[in-house]
Amino acid sequence: MGSKGEALRQRIIAAADELFYRQGYENTSFSDIADAVGISRGNFYYHFKSKDEILNAVINSRVSGIDKMLNEWNKEFTDPKQRLHHYIDMPLRNQESISSHGCPVGSLCTELAKTSHSMLDDANKMFTVFRKWLVTQLELLGINDNVEQVAMHLLARGQGIATVTNAFEDKEFLQQEVKQLKQWLDNEVLKSSH
Repeated sequence: MGSKGEALRQRIIAAADELFYRQGYENTSFSDIADAVGISRGNFYYHFKSKDEILNAVINSRVSGIDKMLNEWNKEFTDPKQRLHHYIDMPLRNQESISSHGCPVGSLCTELAKTSHSMLDDANKMFTVFRKWLVTQLELLGINDNVEQVAMHLLARGQGIATVTNAFEDKEFLQQEVKQLKQWLDNEVLKSSH
């Protein structure tokens, strides 16, 4: 596939990603994606033969994007505590979309889990990338006892914040919970240094 074909493929993946987030995987058709990109369904089928094939491409794109973002944070912030605070602030930076649609990772994984979709394990890789990164940051801060549980707590609390913010469209709740989560993390760091 030439660079023109690859560029179109990337546009299809980006459109599908956005539609899966805004209206859900099950509620998104080939026609929806083709219309969003402005191509015929035949041209679409040239690039993706099935909806699962496009889902796989979207998941891989998201995993790659998360990995890239976390690597950028590692370069941008020298202190692991700053990195973790930046992670916790993520819902604040995306509060409009979270208020409207929830977390893109959590909402897709939840939707796939409801139907026991064969790609759920692949989708869960998005959470795994975050979890591994969180463990590394926490270890750099000297948190070694129950580090996996602390990382999972951060992940779960972030998902809970996104879900409740979405359900109630309550940005004040989001801001309050982010602040409390940072305080909780700072207390965990203090406990580990004694």
